[in-house]
Amino acid sequence: MTDRSAILETVRDLLRAQCPDAGEIGPESDLAADLAIDSAAAMDLVMEVEERYDLDIPLNELADLRTVGDLVELVARRLEAREG
Repeated sequence: MTDRSAILETVRDLLRAQCPDAGEIGPESDLAADLAIDSAAAMDLVMEVEERYDLDIPLNELADLRTVGDLVELVARRLEAREG
């Protein structure tokens, strides 16, 4: 079983590096509205997540990402699929 709280902490750390002025970052934080993550910053974030977890996240799976929690769930699902 994948530790979603650890993934959340990693994603928060990556977001804090990109958005140092962001307030509290939680699973409900909207990437665009709350954290001002545009498409270029989102791609940078995804590349960092992929590198950190040694994952490949298909672009078509990114279309539904709205919140930090969505990203955490996506990473958890990809890790669980890899672990089989």
